[in-house]
Amino acid sequence: MEPFVRVNIKHGEPERLNLRSWEEAFPGLSAGFTGRGGGTGTAPYESLNLALHVGDDPEAVIANRAKLAESAGFPFDAWTCGEQVHGTRIGVVDAEQRGRGRLDRTSSFEDTDGLITHVPGIMLTSFYADCVPLYFLDPVHHVVGLAHAGWKGTVQQIALQMIVKMEEEYGSRPDQIRTAIGPSIGPCCYEVDEHVMSRVRSIVSESEQQDLAAKVASASANPGKSMLNLKELNRIIMIKAGILPSHIECTTWCTSCSTDVFFSYRKENGITGRMASWIGMKER
Repeated sequence: MEPFVRVNIKHGEPERLNLRSWEEAFPGLSAGFTGRGGGTGTAPYESLNLALHVGDDPEAVIANRAKLAESAGFPFDAWTCGEQVHGTRIGVVDAEQRGRGRLDRTSSFEDTDGLITHVPGIMLTSFYADCVPLYFLDPVHHVVGLAHAGWKGTVQQIALQMIVKMEEEYGSRPDQIRTAIGPSIGPCCYEVDEHVMSRVRSIVSESEQQDLAAKVASASANPGKSMLNLKELNRIIMIKAGILPSHIECTTWCTSCSTDVFFSYRKENGITGRMASWIGMKER
């Protein structure tokens, strides 16, 4: 069953896909991913662009962020984000850092692709247009987290680094952590070269490579290229890190196949907006 469920929204409201199974199982949790509709931006960022770095009008972006925060159940000053660089730095968000990055890039967590917190009332966010959004929830220690995983972040195993950081900071145990893999480019559309595939092979042992190749890569119609399944690769990394397979939710959405719903960097030749993932525990 698809974990990211499109919400029936009124005209003019931000388009959302909520992580419904988590929200139903854990009262007070809000988590999901945005579509491209229901915002204030104009072409080529029409209309719910949520990133400040793509050339859109900053006032439109901030207005879109405020609309999303409200629809997700948070005040806008809860919005907290990092300046993503396709790396593995993880920010630990405490109450004093709530709201960093919501109005400008300079106040965001610098060079940061992952965020974790155990403080209610903080809305963690990150931005996408084909890369893989990863969600983390430790319901025992009340910890939530997000990570941005393009191919670089994936082969640097940001999913593993998130799990390790949650254990170090909050005492989380991998077998208690729940994870989700959100809408992103699928193996149907994500063609990569040998440079990328060599990095993929570098993170597994020789004995695992044949099995890995069967699960995460297939031959492209173009010589020397492969079709890579980043979602499955992240799922494998999570399992190797100790996450129970039954605790991993994985979407079937492909952002490149569904540009009526999502922005896609590849499909739209790099000139497009960005969706956002979000997660947070609402204040009681």
